[in-house]
Amino acid sequence: MSFFQELINTLSTMSAWEFVAVFLSIAYLLLAMRQSLWCWVAAFFSTLIYAILFFDAALLMDSVLNIYYLFMAVYGWYSWRFGNKNDENLHPSSWKISLHVKIILILGLISLAFGYIMDNYTHADFAYLDSATTVFAIFTTYMLAKKILENWIYWIVIDAVSIYIYIEKSFYLTALLFCLYTILAFIAYLQWKRELALG
Repeated sequence: MSFFQELINTLSTMSAWEFVAVFLSIAYLLLAMRQSLWCWVAAFFSTLIYAILFFDAALLMDSVLNIYYLFMAVYGWYSWRFGNKNDENLHPSSWKISLHVKIILILGLISLAFGYIMDNYTHADFAYLDSATTVFAIFTTYMLAKKILENWIYWIVIDAVSIYIYIEKSFYLTALLFCLYTILAFIAYLQWKRELALG
């Protein structure tokens, strides 16, 4: 069977809801680039759909992560709608490598703990990987809110691991979306690094 035939067969068996979620996720990216308030509406509904899809696919920690993103979409809409003037003066900054080593060790231990719980007390698939991407994504979202340059490096790793998980769970369109996320994270890292260097 050719690659294209396999791709067509895969697309034909995908959930319509996954198509909607991917469409809304792309809309979120494009609207956010234009700083449109509607990006948060797209983010809200895409994460709501993904939370349900991932729960049904036994990716429990990914489902929890999307519920977290759901609340962040509400917060983002509120912040953009009513304005937080202090954020206008926020510029990219960088953390020392020693701090990142501590963060990775702590988040790694937390991920192992959640992975153990998920693996032994739930029906979760990819319990440890799913837990790690969730734990790191929650903290990395905080780094992004604080405009820490290295958040994009974390996202590159998180998204790359997520691609593997989604392919294994047959969320092929979502895997392609995360390929796009990975590329955009790399571009964003270069842009922020350039801005940081210019001071």
